[in-house]
Amino acid sequence: MFEDFLFRAFFAGIGLAIITGPLGCFIVWRRLSYFGDTLSHSALLGVVIGYALNFNIILSVFVISGLISLSLLYLQKKTNLPNDALLGLLAHSVLAIGLVTLGLLSFIRIDLMGLLFGDILAVNFNDIVIVWIGGAIVLFLLIIIWRPLFAGTVNLELAKAEGMRPELANAIFTLLIAAVIAISIKIVGILLITGLLIIPASTSRNLSSTPIQMAIIASIAGVISVILGLYSSITWNTSTGPTILSVALVLFLITLFPLKKLPIFKKQTKLSMQLKNEEQAVNK
Repeated sequence: MFEDFLFRAFFAGIGLAIITGPLGCFIVWRRLSYFGDTLSHSALLGVVIGYALNFNIILSVFVISGLISLSLLYLQKKTNLPNDALLGLLAHSVLAIGLVTLGLLSFIRIDLMGLLFGDILAVNFNDIVIVWIGGAIVLFLLIIIWRPLFAGTVNLELAKAEGMRPELANAIFTLLIAAVIAISIKIVGILLITGLLIIPASTSRNLSSTPIQMAIIASIAGVISVILGLYSSITWNTSTGPTILSVALVLFLITLFPLKKLPIFKKQTKLSMQLKNEEQAVNK
């Protein structure tokens, strides 16, 4: 019989997986995996500031991550540096500032292992409420900006010409990623949240034939990873966050084998080619 803390862990993990699925698809489409790492690095500074000011940790992480994401958009317009250079600059700078601040504020005691790798078994009812209500808001906003964000992913100039305001959609999207980073720290930690965003989406990419289908399958893959990962963690007494991502990796590897050639995945419609054409358009 499961204990109460296990039920809370399952509910929190499933809620987070549902959120990260669609967002992870855009990260894969737009090649923004390092952007997720940048925001996760900024979470350390947000945690330190939250503890120092006796402020809500989730809100402080969201504020710092949001500022970093908006700073990236600003630097993209003001400099000629490539995106990977800007992301590297921001990621390592904010991480260094966070560590220096932590060293200066010696009275702060932080569970670094829990911060880095999360502790989903320690979530409480308030954490579940934050994940599900915050996640519902994130998904609602993503649905609203889906069309201009997707159009800007395929062809930015065409999206602008059609008056879709893709730049505004992109700014909102970066803030949504910051929100997910904030609410997921306690569950999977700073170092692993990017994996939960990318791996299920990559798994879905191998199985899906349309963008909407990819978003749905990504969420399903994330939920399966959480359920099997938690069960495996309890059975083998391993760290929950890394175990969840290990299961997600196994699911991805399975999709590389002939499973995707079964009838359920064999049918290739014209929309199946749409994703490939979209990716080629983005790469141009």
